[in-house]
Amino acid sequence: MRSLLLAALLASPAIAADPIETRVARILKATPLIDGHNDWPESLRGREGEGRWTKDLTAGLDRAPVPYNTDIAMLRRGMVGGQFWSVYVSADLPQDSQVIETLEQIDLVKQIVARYPQVLALATTAADVRRIHAQGRIASMMGVEGGGQIDGRLAILRTYKALGAGYLTLTHSRTIDWADSATDDPKHDGLTPFGEAVVHELNRIGMLVDLSHVSEATMLDALRVAKAPVIFSHSGARAVDDHPRNVSDDVLRKVAANGGVVMVNYSRSYVTNAYRLWSADRSAEKTRLNAPPFGGLYIGQPDKAAAALAEWDKAHPAPRVTMDDVIAHIEHIRAVAGIDHVGLGSDYDGVDNSLPEGLGNVSTYPALIAAILRRGWSDADAAKLAGGNVLRVMEAAEKVSAAMAAELPATATEAALDRGH
Repeated sequence: MRSLLLAALLASPAIAADPIETRVARILKATPLIDGHNDWPESLRGREGEGRWTKDLTAGLDRAPVPYNTDIAMLRRGMVGGQFWSVYVSADLPQDSQVIETLEQIDLVKQIVARYPQVLALATTAADVRRIHAQGRIASMMGVEGGGQIDGRLAILRTYKALGAGYLTLTHSRTIDWADSATDDPKHDGLTPFGEAVVHELNRIGMLVDLSHVSEATMLDALRVAKAPVIFSHSGARAVDDHPRNVSDDVLRKVAANGGVVMVNYSRSYVTNAYRLWSADRSAEKTRLNAPPFGGLYIGQPDKAAAALAEWDKAHPAPRVTMDDVIAHIEHIRAVAGIDHVGLGSDYDGVDNSLPEGLGNVSTYPALIAAILRRGWSDADAAKLAGGNVLRVMEAAEKVSAAMAAELPATATEAALDRGH
């Protein structure tokens, strides 16, 4: 009887492939999936120290004591075609120190690519991305995540471009001398004259203007003066989650007019209002319990403070955040700005594993695209989300740069333009 059953199983036709998965594979073979923001280099620097230069990055980093969201095996399972690696450094550092560390971060990305040439290749143009993807490798680009990293000097910005950087985020978490941040007190009502000069120079040299992290006034100023489409490398829709890091409907409509793209972030505080409010409450409770050096119920008693916070956590479980919540941002941006203006910017390895269910690491992009298709999206629209839109933006920025080629490099510094000496 067992032999007859085995024979019947062997004779039966193979189980048909899931038609949605087949569509995902076809889409991501034709169009590179491009993520706008991944902090893997900074995560490696912070956690591995000098070991970052030699650590085996091929597989298993998801099983580290604190799991990474990225390694080469996960990138392959995620069918990633292109990645903007953030060369982030802390906005709290003196700006000259930020420059030094940015150069080290750029070098780290280049060393990682050089160590795994069968998988990774550096890209600086849309044509590079398409060529590398056609070769079956992952196009590696770089984004400088904060205007403080140019130390008020356009010459430093041009140096980053020469080293391969593809975008500059105008601010990070801190307001700087020439641009207001979304998460710090404003000082300029947007961009100063030097800030506008930075946007112009980015357009001239063909680097993308990234408006994630900046205040709404800065967004509006940059959109007013930009000659090329902008990006938001990792932001969401403010109508879905009213976080200042997200993008209002008014700005979304202006992004559409500019031709830019908003690449949706996965950080839970930026995804749902419920999680954002819970996170703020938890931070307040943590401060109430232990806020050295000046106060807190259990000041100087970290064990008691930790135990009390654990009790608070039991009584106030974190709200669930899921893939569907991320898709709500994607679909809202599509509804307001149009299908040509939405992309993916996960912020993997930059959010302390504060990620939605179903999107825990870079292997999950096919699942997200599959979920989009199950909602009735066409293959063509899913391809635009995956990478087609950001490729279009890159190509448009390259054309603007070519049209500005006769302009001489701007020489003004922040000090000269904004301080009058």
